[in-house]
Amino acid sequence: MTSSKASPATKSPPKAPAKPLSAAAKPVPEEAPKPVAVERPEPAPAAPAPVAPAAPRPNIIVAAPPNMPMRSGGNPMSPRPPMGRPNMPPSFAVRSPGRPGFAEAQSGPPRPPAAKIELKAGDHVVYPTHGVGTVQGIEIIEAAGMELHMIVVTFEENRMTLRVPVNKVPTAGLRKLFTQKEFEAAIDTLKGRARIKRTMWSRRAQEYEAKINSGDPIQIAEVVRDLQRNAGQPDQSFSERQIYEQALERLAAEYAAIEKIDKLTASDQLVAFAKAS
Repeated sequence: MTSSKASPATKSPPKAPAKPLSAAAKPVPEEAPKPVAVERPEPAPAAPAPVAPAAPRPNIIVAAPPNMPMRSGGNPMSPRPPMGRPNMPPSFAVRSPGRPGFAEAQSGPPRPPAAKIELKAGDHVVYPTHGVGTVQGIEIIEAAGMELHMIVVTFEENRMTLRVPVNKVPTAGLRKLFTQKEFEAAIDTLKGRARIKRTMWSRRAQEYEAKINSGDPIQIAEVVRDLQRNAGQPDQSFSERQIYEQALERLAAEYAAIEKIDKLTASDQLVAFAKAS
């Protein structure tokens, strides 16, 4: 008998241990794809819809109701008569009293024409806001192709020259000096009793300045009379003393020109009149 021995199984060689991957050999993670902006074409503007031509409007005839009163001429569409009360001037408003804008007579009676003033070189005149000045003559100035006749007035104290159109002399307030008889009313006012209102000084100061700039000697004398009692007193304010001196100077300038005396003497006489009250 033959005996067969099994051949020993072939053994595989041992596997070598796996080497660690180097840093360069490590797998690189895949980057996420970046979004790509896609430009969309702008839609083309829609063409405007064709506008159909407007149909001509038919003529509309409005018939007056049977009870509507006919206007003058028998035509109901004729212009309305002017609003207002019968037989009333158009200057009167047709509004009830007490409502805003009511005016019983918007235009008053016509003003009488201002008296003409004849002036010549060397005359003394009074301008409301500057006092007494001297007329130097009449100049002719050409402006815009027109000739303007101007009265030239000089003020020595202010070193100022004023030119007033001849046709504007009455409205500008330029006047001649008062006569001695007319100026007596201002002296009587100085001798009168002071009438001081019980109001704030700021309001009284505005009234006094308005009187001084009026150019009226009587109103200027009222200012001197009312402020004379505190003249030179310690309790007199600076503005009060300033207004008093301005009024006295303006009044003394005209009084000196009327009496033909110097201004200082005229001022002393006026102060004496005021203290005699």
